[in-house]
Amino acid sequence: MSRVKFAFILTVITMLSACSFLEPFVDRRRNAGVSDIKYLYVGESKPDAPAVCYNSWTTDYAKVKQLADEECRKHETGRYAEPVKMSSFSCKLLIPNHVYFRCVQ
Repeated sequence: MSRVKFAFILTVITMLSACSFLEPFVDRRRNAGVSDIKYLYVGESKPDAPAVCYNSWTTDYAKVKQLADEECRKHETGRYAEPVKMSSFSCKLLIPNHVYFRCVQ
C-alpha cells in the first residue's frame, strides 16, 4: 500500500473516531435573538417534547430514555419522558434515528 493511501485512510479513521460522532444528542436548535418562546426553538425538540437523535447500533435505548428524562426535568415540564414515535434516517448521517418523547408527570 502506498504512503498516500495509508495517510488518507489513517486521516479518515482519525476524523471519525476523534469527535465522538456516535453519541446521542437532543435535537434542539435555537433562533438567535428571538425572545418569544413560541419561535425560539427551531429543532425537532421542544421544552415539553424532547427529540433525541441516536445510532441504534452503538447506543442502547436506556441511554436515550435517560437523556430525554433529563431534558424534561431540566425544563421542569415533567418528571419523565414517554416515547411518542420513532423515525429512521431523519437525523445526521452517522446518527440516523430520532425518538420523539413527551414530558409527563
